[in-house]
Amino acid sequence: MQSDNPTAAILLIGDEFLSGRTRDLNAHHLAGVLNAIGIDLREIRVVADDHRAIVDALRALDRHLGGAWDMVFSSGGIGPTHDDITADAVADAYGAPLELNPEARRVMEEHWGARGVEITASRLRMARIPRGATLIRNAVSAAPGFSIGGLHVMAGVPSVFRSMVETIVPQLATGRPVQSVSIEVLRPESEVADDLRAVAEAHPALSLGSYPFRDERGYGTNVVVRGLDAAEVGRARAALMERFGA
Repeated sequence: MQSDNPTAAILLIGDEFLSGRTRDLNAHHLAGVLNAIGIDLREIRVVADDHRAIVDALRALDRHLGGAWDMVFSSGGIGPTHDDITADAVADAYGAPLELNPEARRVMEEHWGARGVEITASRLRMARIPRGATLIRNAVSAAPGFSIGGLHVMAGVPSVFRSMVETIVPQLATGRPVQSVSIEVLRPESEVADDLRAVAEAHPALSLGSYPFRDERGYGTNVVVRGLDAAEVGRARAALMERFGA
């Protein structure tokens, strides 16, 4: 699909994804949000809780570091435990000192104090922010994420992640939302391939995909047309419907 929208990548950080212990919810949620506001998600990458792996991934993804995409959203690794090393890796990647941020500390101490929670060194780890970064508000548990360059660093806990996404969306450079239509065809994918190819060649600015299924009716294919121009999406859909005899 041809697009002039801003581009993005998501970096999921955590051994739990690579071991199969945890199923990701955050990238799925964010992908839908970005699609709706006209930011083209181009890549989702998963790395272990390893300092060098995180630094290398950030440098490959973030255009501010010589990478490929306009903005990067990370999830995970900013909690209070020893294996929460994302802030350290980000500071290394950007060449920024990691400091105890006074505003982050104030917000967390107010939140904890109101609930009678002890302020410990482990909890204060979550107030360590690279110098020059701006905080991402967290309405769920107070401990903030942060933005630096083209990177938005957010928590791995899904409820906290969603709160942070709500905070940063109004600040993002957006484009044209993707228009999408779906056609259900009760034919195997192999029988619609030629028609799909012909329509795709006639509409190079669009993305046409086929997704096979099987249910009580037999084999079928869901054909999805995506693009930025609603009128052209509609024309491609009409051409497909004509070819499919629907």
